Amino acid sequence: MPLINEIHDSLPYVDVEPSVAARNGAEALIAAELPADYLSSLHPLIPALSEPRFSPLIQQELERKAAGVPLTGGVDLSRYEAPEPPARSSDAGGDSTPNLDDWRRTLQLAYIASSHLSIRHENLALLEESGKNAWLIGNSQLEDILRSIEKDLADTKEAAENVNKQRKIAQEASKGELAGLDDTWKRGVGAILDVELASENLRMQILDKRRQLAQQSTH
Repeated sequence: MPLINEIHDSLPYVDVEPSVAARNGAEALIAAELPADYLSSLHPLIPALSEPRFSPLIQQELERKAAGVPLTGGVDLSRYEAPEPPARSSDAGGDSTPNLDDWRRTLQLAYIASSHLSIRHENLALLEESGKNAWLIGNSQLEDILRSIEKDLADTKEAAENVNKQRKIAQEASKGELAGLDDTWKRGVGAILDVELASENLRMQILDKRRQLAQQSTH
């Protein structure tokens, strides 16, 4: 938000509200000092944002997301599914014999699926046992953080109000002196104008008197 639009009503406790013409004139003078791009450019004192540095994988994912390409690959969940038993092979005589390599591979996959299900069962048991308490503790911690932030906000507002009250008291205490000084300044300026006006009238009288004397001397 540009600073020209910021209005602090708490500051002028003694000064009267400026007229519309005076406010427009002041805003015009301020606008004349501002650069043309002040609404879209940062203040010179605000440091520029640092360039983000992502890892190649994160950068690749950001580019994929920006291009709208669907997500592919990832973790293959089929390895955790229960495998089907291997097909039995038959020789020329018609006897069916099992393929030991296929069965070993099937047993390995079954062990992986069983381990995965065991770990999931343990996690679900832990979640059922401790999940509620962990959730309540997390909510309590968040509430503590919220109360701390709200207290900081309340303290900041109270400090701002105290500053405004002290400013108001100081300005109202000096209101009489400021009014007296303002009246003295106005009367001093008026006296100077009266002196200048009297001097100008005296100068004109002297000039008229000289012209009259000059005219009399010519006759």
